[in-house]
Amino acid sequence: MTAGSRPPASLPADRLEQQFVDAKPALTDSEALIEANRCLFCHDAPCITACPTGIDIPAFIKKIATGNIRGSAKTIFSVNMTGATTARVCPVEELCVGACVYIHLNAKPIQIGKLQRYATSKALEREARGGPPLFTPLPDTGKKVALIGAGPASLACAAHLALAGVTPVIYEKSEHPGGLNTTGIAPYKLKAEDSLREVEWILSHGVTLKTGVELGRDIEFAQLLDECDALFLGLGLGGDTRLDIPGSDGPGVWGATELIRAIKNSGGFTIPDDVSSALVVGAGNTAIDIARELAMLGLPDVDLVYRRTEEEMSGYAHELEGARSYGVRLIEQVQPLEVIRNGDRVEALKVLDLINNEEVELPCDWVVEAIGQRKFSFSLPDGVNRDDKGRIEVDEATRRTGHPDVYAGGDCINGGKEVVHAAADGREAAFAMLRGWDLPRGNS
Repeated sequence: MTAGSRPPASLPADRLEQQFVDAKPALTDSEALIEANRCLFCHDAPCITACPTGIDIPAFIKKIATGNIRGSAKTIFSVNMTGATTARVCPVEELCVGACVYIHLNAKPIQIGKLQRYATSKALEREARGGPPLFTPLPDTGKKVALIGAGPASLACAAHLALAGVTPVIYEKSEHPGGLNTTGIAPYKLKAEDSLREVEWILSHGVTLKTGVELGRDIEFAQLLDECDALFLGLGLGGDTRLDIPGSDGPGVWGATELIRAIKNSGGFTIPDDVSSALVVGAGNTAIDIARELAMLGLPDVDLVYRRTEEEMSGYAHELEGARSYGVRLIEQVQPLEVIRNGDRVEALKVLDLINNEEVELPCDWVVEAIGQRKFSFSLPDGVNRDDKGRIEVDEATRRTGHPDVYAGGDCINGGKEVVHAAADGREAAFAMLRGWDLPRGNS
């Protein structure tokens, strides 16, 4: 960690997320060796094409098979510096694993995510115990880049810049860096302390982190553009979009990301004993995640409420299957109309049954709104434009905005995709900056 950095704030020990077990346990040495030796090491591997960061998957797996764990991790990190967390949170079933040639042979695909976790975890553990560092940054170039937001996009960008001898300074308004990896990823996939551990590793390469610094209050775009050679916007998205129906403003009605954050980060937060049922409105992956979390925490009745059909859900089928294994049910083709209350207590959600065109009351103790997140609304520098959906417009190849010195990545440009897409955005922005300054990459 560099001088001027503020270490990530410690997490309370009594967080509710500590009750969750790992949905995809780490491989043992023997399991990893057996799985690695199953790989066919395809020449034109479709798994590479399916990976948004383009990791050379056959190469890192072959290194595991030959006992070269350090080399395997370097293969991963050289193109994805957030490879330790993406190994756990990526929807590999839809990406690399889903493209494995074994599927076409009616055989079990290679467990690429678990092998990536094995290699990165083992290598970082060895480095932490005093082993040689995986990477040594190049000498200082005199270049400086400011990054807004400490989520995966900014962390990836900063890491690649630091390795090339550029000085990155990340400004984060909250006390905990890591973005949704820390605050919003389901704890059965990734716990907050694992996200912060990755942040600390990235900071160790010469990245400065300043937390509790809010854009528009403590710093301004003009100031940063004057002080730095470039600016990267990893702004993410805003708070939960709310239903805004009668009765929805009050106790017992949560935004999904707000509730997930409380479960992951808030000390002493518990689900009251008199809460035994919840209705989650929405059918994206965030809706599925929080429904599964509540069921895993012991709520006997958790339902997803969706205005369309299962075939039209944006959430992944494998995620819904996982939630159903804990008793979560899907109620299709209903439109929320009103939260029914008895004083401050939620008693039911009134919905319109779109099939029979009649109003129905669904009993519940909590309503969780998982219908998306708001777009940020503050002003951007001249030349930085938004599209009609509020996303920052960038050049696809470089992630450069309409301003020659401003780049952007992550949810603020794609509206909310997987962590691995944010990592790819940050990397490509960093590499574009380095090309513009005629500087070599420093990832060896």
